[in-house]
Amino acid sequence: MFNKILIANRGEIALRVIRTCKEMGIQTVAVYSTADKDSLHVRFADEAVCIGPAPSSQSYLNIPAIISAAEITNADAIHPGYGFLAENSKFARICKEHEIKFIGPEAEMIDKMGDKATAKSTMKAAGVPTIPGSDGLVDSIAEAKKLAKKMGYPVILKATAGGGGKGMREVWKEEDMEKAWDSAKSESGAAFGNDGLYLEKFVVNPRHIEIQIIGDQFGTVAHLSERDCSVQRRHQKLIEETPSPFMTDELREKMGNAAVKAAKSINYEGVGTIEFLVDSDRNFYFMEMNTRIQVEHPITEEVINYDLIREQIKVAAGIEISGKNYFPQMHAIECRINAEDPYKNFMPSPGKITELHKPGGHGIRVDTHVYAGYSIPPNYDSMIAKLIAVAQTREEAIAKMRRALKEFVIEGIKTTVPFHKQMMKEKAFVDGDYTTKFMDTFEMK
Repeated sequence: MFNKILIANRGEIALRVIRTCKEMGIQTVAVYSTADKDSLHVRFADEAVCIGPAPSSQSYLNIPAIISAAEITNADAIHPGYGFLAENSKFARICKEHEIKFIGPEAEMIDKMGDKATAKSTMKAAGVPTIPGSDGLVDSIAEAKKLAKKMGYPVILKATAGGGGKGMREVWKEEDMEKAWDSAKSESGAAFGNDGLYLEKFVVNPRHIEIQIIGDQFGTVAHLSERDCSVQRRHQKLIEETPSPFMTDELREKMGNAAVKAAKSINYEGVGTIEFLVDSDRNFYFMEMNTRIQVEHPITEEVINYDLIREQIKVAAGIEISGKNYFPQMHAIECRINAEDPYKNFMPSPGKITELHKPGGHGIRVDTHVYAGYSIPPNYDSMIAKLIAVAQTREEAIAKMRRALKEFVIEGIKTTVPFHKQMMKEKAFVDGDYTTKFMDTFEMK
C-alpha cells in the first residue's frame, strides 16, 4: 500500500480523497493555487504545497509544479480526482517516468478512450452497440453533408477531444451544416487545442445512463450498476440518481454486461464509467468512456455500501477485486449545488459565503469544501457542494431531498438550491419521466 498520496485537485473531491486516505492510514499532500489557500482540502491534508497563481493553467494544470510537489514531499502516488489532469495521458506517462503511481488507468488506456472517435471504433470492434456515425474523423464539410444525407437528419457534430458539451452542434437540416461545422471546429480548437470532429446520428430525447465499472491489474472487471444523469443543462449534469426510474431488470443486465465487455476489451484498470444514450424504445448506444472517478460517484457508494475511492486506491496498489457485480439495494439522488443564479440563466455567483447551515439527519450526505467565511474564487467550476439523499424507495428519497433542501442555508451568494427545490416538485421528475431535453423547456418560477 502507498505511504503518501498527493491529490492533484481541489475542492470537494480533494477533501473526499483525503478523508479515505486518512481512514486507510495513508499520508496526504494537498496542492493548491493562491486562490485556494483557505480551502478545507488544504487545511485537512497532512502537508500542503502551493503550486501557482489562480489560473488553472498555471496551477492545477501545471504538470512540472505538481510533479515537483510530489518529489519534495516524497509522495509515492498521485490521485488526480476528476477534471484537470484526471484524463491526461501525458500526465500519466510523466508520473510513471518519475516512478510515482498514477491512480487511474495506464496512459495507453486513456489515449484509447479519451479520443472519442478512437473510443467509438474500439467499442464497435468489441461488439458494444454504438450510435451510427462516421468511421473516425470527418475531414470536410462536403464529407459531413454526404454522411448526414445517408444517415438522415438530425445529426450531431462532436469534438473528438471534447467534454462538457464543448465542440458539439446539432444539425437538423443540410443548410445548417456549414455554420455548425465552423462553430464546432472553432470552439473545439480553442477549448482542447484539437479541432477534429466526428459525426453521429442524433438520438432525439434520449436518457443519459452511465454504468460504473472497476477493473484491476489482473484482468478482472465488474460493474456497480447504473446512474441516470439525464437532468442536464448544456451537457452539464445537474441531478443524478440510482437506480434509474427508466431501467428494467433486463436492460440493467444487458447494459451492465456491455460495460464490462467494453472495459475488458482494453484491459481497463481503475474505476470509470461507460456512458450510454438510451432511446425511448430502450435501445442503448455507447457514447463515451470516462477513465476517472465521477462527480456523482457518492450515490453509487450509498446504494451498495462501497467506498469507490478506497477501491480505486487498492486497485492502483495492485490489490485484486472480487469481480462481483453490484446492484442498488436502495435509492439515492444527488443534487449538485452550484454557485450560480438560476433566476438569471444560471449566471456564476462567486463571492464570500457569509452564513452556511448544512442539512443533516438520516440518509443525508453533504460533500463540500466550503464553510461560513469562505470566498468562492471565480477561476474554477462553480460546484460548491453535492447533496445526496438515500432511502428505501425513490418516493422516500425525493421526500428526504425536499426536506434537506429546505434546511440548506447558504447566504452571501446565489446558489442552485431554489432550482433543486422546484425540481423535486416538477411532475415530470417526480414521475421519472424526463430526458436530456428536459431543461430545454424548464423555467424557474
